[in-house]
Amino acid sequence: MVSKTRKRVNGLIQLKKLVYLISPSKINKKFYSRLDAVLSYGNVKFFQLRLKKIEISKFIKIINKIKKIISKHKVKFIINDNFMVASKSKADGCHMGQLDGSVKIAKKVLKNKIIGITCHNSKILAKKAVKDKASYLAFGSFFKSKLKPNAKKANLSILKWSKKNIKKPIVVIGGVNNLNYKRLIKFGAKYIAISSYIWDNPKLKPELAIRKFK
Repeated sequence: MVSKTRKRVNGLIQLKKLVYLISPSKINKKFYSRLDAVLSYGNVKFFQLRLKKIEISKFIKIINKIKKIISKHKVKFIINDNFMVASKSKADGCHMGQLDGSVKIAKKVLKNKIIGITCHNSKILAKKAVKDKASYLAFGSFFKSKLKPNAKKANLSILKWSKKNIKKPIVVIGGVNNLNYKRLIKFGAKYIAISSYIWDNPKLKPELAIRKFK
């Protein structure tokens, strides 16, 4: 029997792309080769570039380098927060938090591109995201997270509810690791957002850490 996280294509078992990979907070020279190695495993659907307080010229240079790697592996490229940069850089879309501006304006700028919206643990925010025609909804934080240590907490009941009531892909975020991700998928998540487990893992290199999700 083929696992739920795998699929059979032309007689061959392939990994499903269940990972929504988020960049580390800082990009160094080694990052690009590591990203290439991580994506080559084949289980990443989205890559989100999440950089704060960075000069726009440097930001664009990083984006251009990443785009080449992303394109090679046929992964969707998402810019965090800034839909204007997502548009100008010709990324596949943008992820927006609740304080990142108007989704309606973002849709006008990005047109038919991907827009994901953070909904924390809120049914109200989820319903609004659906009304605003979001491409996907993100819930979290489900566990303690190095990326956002003070993030609002989410629970499994929001996944149960969304599975019954929301016809949009669900991304789960916050402390997701190799020991807890299958439970989140079981309760209704389609994609698992991961960052620290891949880039800051004290025991595994990124190209080995990504192999824990299959």
